[in-house]
Amino acid sequence: MKKIVFFLMVAITTSFLPLTLSAQNGMDHGHRYIDLGLPSGTKWADCNIGAKTRTNYGYYYAWGETSRKTKYDWDSYKFGSDKLTKYCTDSDYGEDGFTDDKEELDLSDDVARKLWGGKWRIPSDEQFEELIEHTKHRWTKINGVKGMLFTGRNGHSIFLPAAGHRYGTSLYDAGSGANYWSRTLNADSPDYAYCLYFYSDGVYVTHLPQLRTHCTARAF
Repeated sequence: MKKIVFFLMVAITTSFLPLTLSAQNGMDHGHRYIDLGLPSGTKWADCNIGAKTRTNYGYYYAWGETSRKTKYDWDSYKFGSDKLTKYCTDSDYGEDGFTDDKEELDLSDDVARKLWGGKWRIPSDEQFEELIEHTKHRWTKINGVKGMLFTGRNGHSIFLPAAGHRYGTSLYDAGSGANYWSRTLNADSPDYAYCLYFYSDGVYVTHLPQLRTHCTARAF
């Protein structure tokens, strides 16, 4: 796993104002959600975990971790520095051949649920795909902060700031792009997990090494 050199980080979502309010938008455990009119009925948070406004970057986490750190690399990763000790679908990646075939974060390792409670969760890769497919998205700037605006067919919007990524002790690419963790493991390569990745010219669902830090997007 230490051979990996491509590291990105995820930032999370906020709403674009003015916003048309309706009964479909609301609060859960003190945090606001936005209904984008998606087929699944998924609601999205209107700001990042740790953010006070829609344009704040919020907190950064490695995949499956629920505490912030000062250094993000394999040596400090909660579930294994050289071999994985949890979320492993291939014995070649597991410590002493360990596998548990878990392909989705347990609620105890879901930082959205742990910090916000209620029904909050980090989105799945399928929820990210739905977000891309069923909204219009454009690169924009709000209050001086660059990011991606996602607008549903019902006119409601969320804004994901381009918060860059952390690796080691440094922050990279803030203002030019971001990744948002999903709760879904890449079963074919369990040292990677799926995330939403965007920059000024595009939005994708891809997979990246878990050790990287991301602000986390939340689905309701």
